[in-house]
Amino acid sequence: MTDINASRLVTVFGGSGFVGRYVVRALARRGYRVRVAVRRPDLAGHLQPLGDVGQIQLVQANLRYRNSVASACKGADVVINLVGILSENGKQKFDIVQAEGAKVVALEAFDAKAKLIHVSSLSAEKESPSLYAQSKAQGEAAVREILPDAIIMRPSIVFGPEDDFFNRFAAITLFTPVLPAIGGGKNLLQPVYVMDVAEAIAKAVDGDARPGTVYELGGPDVITFREAYEVMLDAINRKRFIITMPWWMARIAGSVLGLMPKPFLTLDQVKLLQNDNVVSPEAGTQKRDLQSLGIQPTNMKAILSSYLVRFKPHGQYGDKRAV
Repeated sequence: MTDINASRLVTVFGGSGFVGRYVVRALARRGYRVRVAVRRPDLAGHLQPLGDVGQIQLVQANLRYRNSVASACKGADVVINLVGILSENGKQKFDIVQAEGAKVVALEAFDAKAKLIHVSSLSAEKESPSLYAQSKAQGEAAVREILPDAIIMRPSIVFGPEDDFFNRFAAITLFTPVLPAIGGGKNLLQPVYVMDVAEAIAKAVDGDARPGTVYELGGPDVITFREAYEVMLDAINRKRFIITMPWWMARIAGSVLGLMPKPFLTLDQVKLLQNDNVVSPEAGTQKRDLQSLGIQPTNMKAILSSYLVRFKPHGQYGDKRAV
């Protein structure tokens, strides 16, 4: 721990989430004081052992209540906004959380004279048919207007031990011999390892990222959604039929399943899958990708095998229920 880092306070909104816990750990290892701002601090106690005694502080904050955001930003040198939702539920709406919420964090970071690192998504696009993607783009626009020097990180699909992507599909294989490939599964993805994303954010806190820059974070492999299934199945040593789900059928399924409290699929997610989720060629040439931050993207195959092991069938011959 350096004396310089120990004197600096970093506020992390959404620090108890999947990506957040890795960001908190990366910051703690560097010696920063970390203030984790979450809606339910009582459920975030697992973060405190990631640092030394007193190094990680848990505070209550909700982006819908500006006073709580202001309190969480007070005295911070750097503010990181990781808050995001994959589907709407109750008061958690895309525009409120990812557009208006991003604006509130930026305003309070500005008032606190803190540096801002805003984590968005490669899907962010104001003309997208997806409300998720639209709200991400709106959040970015608000951040740039309020704090032009803010650093924006746009990761692709993030994978890691607690992800909601590969884990979800691996779990499905326990109950069905088929996996649906929406629209044929031809859309492109560039899955990025959660520790690489956390390291990129931590390097931005260190000062290694250019102010006012949008970084696009993707892994070393560009694959189709269908290929993502195949890589996952290989990692868990199972065989399943991958069948094409036409777009019209996916829209119906998303409309129905989206009514569930924790939907497996929503109509908005179906719309999101109509576009690719990959790093642009310009990100590399303009040096605003992982490599430009000195990070070599991690290959996903070895990592998947390490944390999806619990989904592997018992016995030496593997799973032969589908071929």
